[in-house]
Amino acid sequence: MKQIIFNDYTELSVKTAEQIAGIISAKPEALLCFPAGETSVGTFKHLIELNKNGKISLKKCKIVGLDEWANIGLMKSENCFSFLKKHLFDHIDYSEENLCFFDGESYDLKKECIKTDNFIKKYGPIDMMLLGAGMNGHLGLNEPGTSFDLYSHIVNLDETTKIVGQKYFSGKVNLTKGVTLGLKYIMEAKTVILQLNGGRKAEVVKRLIESEVSPAFPASAIKSHLNSFLLLDKEAAKYI
Repeated sequence: MKQIIFNDYTELSVKTAEQIAGIISAKPEALLCFPAGETSVGTFKHLIELNKNGKISLKKCKIVGLDEWANIGLMKSENCFSFLKKHLFDHIDYSEENLCFFDGESYDLKKECIKTDNFIKKYGPIDMMLLGAGMNGHLGLNEPGTSFDLYSHIVNLDETTKIVGQKYFSGKVNLTKGVTLGLKYIMEAKTVILQLNGGRKAEVVKRLIESEVSPAFPASAIKSHLNSFLLLDKEAAKYI
C-alpha cells in the first residue's frame, strides 16, 4: 500500500482523477469501479473536465457498480446508481451497454449478484477500483466481519451504516440490507485507490494504519494488496 498525503481535498481530487485518467489512457476499454460517496465527488468533477477537454474518453470503458442499497422502495431515486448518474454519468461520454449495476429493488438479489459476477468474468479483472471507507471501516458495503473470500453478495447492514447512510437521502429511509462487490474483487483488482478526506475520517485513517489485516476492519484488506494507494488530505492524516 502506497500512502500519499495531499495538502487539501482539491489536490486530492485532482491527483486521483489524473491517476485514473492515466489508467484509461493506457487501456481505453478498462473495467472500472466507482463508489457512490461524498469523497469521490471532487474526483468525478475533474474526470468530467478531462473528458470534456478531450484528454480521456470513457466511451469504451466498462463500468461496474460497487454496491447498492436494497429494498428502499420510493427512495430508489436517490440510490447509489442515481448518485453516480448525477455526479458522473450525466456529464461524460459513456456507453449504456457498458454499465453493470446492481438493481437493489429486484426480488432476486442473488440473481443480481450472478449478473454482476458474470460481467466481471467477461471483462475483468477490474482494472481500477476507486473506494472510500466508512466510519466502521467498510469498503463498499462489506461490513465488519465480512469474509475476504466473497465475490458479489447480499449483506445485512451494520448499525453504523444504517445511521450514516441517511445522509444520502432527502427523507427518512429504512436501510436494512444491501448488495455489494465482495472483498475478493478488491484484492483481485489491478489497481485499488482508497480516498479519505476531512477530519471526521482521521480516526478511521489512524485505525487503518495501525490495525492488522482483519475482517474486523475491512479497509485493512488493501494493506495486503500489491498495487493499492491510500490517498489522504492533511486533515484526514492528522493523527498519523
